Amino acid sequence: MSDQAPVEDRLRAALEARARLISAHDLSPARPPAGRTWGTRRVRRVLSVAVAAAAAAAVVVLLLTSNTPDHSRPAPPARHSSPTPTVPHPQPSTTPHPVPSAVPSGP
Repeated sequence: MSDQAPVEDRLRAALEARARLISAHDLSPARPPAGRTWGTRRVRRVLSVAVAAAAAAAVVVLLLTSNTPDHSRPAPPARHSSPTPTVPHPQPSTTPHPVPSAVPSGP
């Protein structure tokens, strides 16, 4: 076992030297990366929500405008404003009308 003792001693010395180089600051969690703040997933999500909102608004507008009675029925044609002549109503006469006889007159 004499061969393993010098290797083991050297390994322990190397690990202790390395341990002295590491401080508590090195062991703290790393700061998050400061690169792009908006990822492609977030951009796609925002765009899909915007497209869905625009489609829903278009559907609502189409449904509201198609159900109004003013737009579904065409306007009646314009009429001339000339006065129409009035026809007098016949008044019952006071003179008696001849009554036809019940017996036909023969030849």
